[in-house]
Amino acid sequence: MSIEKIMVVGAGTMGGGIAQTAAACGCTVILADIAELRASAAVELIRKRLERRTAAGKIPPGEKELLLSRISTTTSLEDCGAVELVIEAASELETVKQAIFRQLDALAPAATILASNTSAISITRLAAVTARPDRFIGMHFMNPAHIMELVEVIPGLRTAPEVIATIRALSERMGKKPVVVADAPGFVANRLLMPAINEAIQTLQEGIAARADLDLVMKLGPGQPMGPLELADFIGLDVCLEILETLHRELGEKFRPCPLLRKMVEGGKLGRKNGEGFYDYR
Repeated sequence: MSIEKIMVVGAGTMGGGIAQTAAACGCTVILADIAELRASAAVELIRKRLERRTAAGKIPPGEKELLLSRISTTTSLEDCGAVELVIEAASELETVKQAIFRQLDALAPAATILASNTSAISITRLAAVTARPDRFIGMHFMNPAHIMELVEVIPGLRTAPEVIATIRALSERMGKKPVVVADAPGFVANRLLMPAINEAIQTLQEGIAARADLDLVMKLGPGQPMGPLELADFIGLDVCLEILETLHRELGEKFRPCPLLRKMVEGGKLGRKNGEGFYDYR
């Protein structure tokens, strides 16, 4: 099955990056969000990223407008009627995702593939709220989606083999490297990454090192491009907490979120997205 028209649901950081990636590989993209201003802001951010690439000589001037012409926005899921694939990139809350997929299942053509960009939630469980579990799959992009190469492809219990093949082929067409992983909490990337971030926050809470020194140790020692606290800010502390809550609920005590992380999210410190996390970006 060839994918030429895609709806991306959710115009946040991940949704905007996925929309840009899909448009760059030649697909027509509908970027859907309940907030019209958020969808418009996502397109404007894509425009600015493309202008920087044009100015740097990485893409020809005409490509920017061509790519942008492939992206439209909507506030209605009813506009999914002609798409071959819907990629959900909404909030990392299972009830929110389930509600979206119930609507999409009722609105989208029977042949349309439904995919979730979830970081940790069971694909089988999300698929179960639809009448098409055979055409449901996980497609987990890394942040920032328009740059990072990895896509975790996660089949659910009933995902059809041809759907897996279609999503792998599309990922490669997008310039990504798809890796098929089992439908387990956190899959691979976040099952390994989030405990490391959580332990770094615990280490900070215990006063073992200052935040900048903690990050510096991990950059100069293991050679990580970003320290774990910087990375947590980049991902979003609320997103880190939601993923850890899922892992803790599914896999037990070793994934319990650090109290400091919970306190910061409750206090409105979410990282780069709102200007203040472990570091101040204002």
